[in-house]
Amino acid sequence: MDFKYLAKYYNNAPLTRSIMLDMLKDYRRPNDKISELIKSGDLLPLKKGLYVPGIKADLAGPELFLIANHLWGPSYVSLEAALSYWGLIPERVYEISSITMKLSKKYKTPKGRFSYRFVPSPYYSFGIISIELSPEQVAIVATPEKALCDKIVTTAGLVLRSSTQTLNFLLEDLRIDEESLRKLNIKELSSWIEDAPKKESLRMLVKTLEKL
Repeated sequence: MDFKYLAKYYNNAPLTRSIMLDMLKDYRRPNDKISELIKSGDLLPLKKGLYVPGIKADLAGPELFLIANHLWGPSYVSLEAALSYWGLIPERVYEISSITMKLSKKYKTPKGRFSYRFVPSPYYSFGIISIELSPEQVAIVATPEKALCDKIVTTAGLVLRSSTQTLNFLLEDLRIDEESLRKLNIKELSSWIEDAPKKESLRMLVKTLEKL
């Protein structure tokens, strides 16, 4: 079996156990073959039952945001990862951070680190979109407005009580450019507040943005 030849047809998402078993259906002991592919470097395990092609397979494999969607779900990429993707923060991100309705979780994988923070429904479902990362690879990501709200909502101990404090948080702590803040959709952001955690902090965010 040419694993590289078969895997390229499934290269738009991580490989689940069921996909692997289907690919290896001609083997009497497919689990042994999976172990062999891992040892040879053709297959990388992300967690139990989820894999991506390894370096030896010479395949691009799924994008990191797409891996994040599949590692722990339902979830969407947000927080620093999304803020960096949209160009709001200057720092390079070394961990793909996501939001989930399930328990908070962290994974350290051969493809990098992935973290998940819990938020409740219906707030979870607001401000998320599908973006095309590459042909046939689409990931679910927070809008710039939602990523910023998520950062405020999930930052332990953060309570925004004044415009001065809020501006310091945005401009100094997060290092978001003031011009980028002016481009945020305040009306859309405001529509989420009644169903959001930290309502008063988000109201202060809106008040501060309206003054820019």
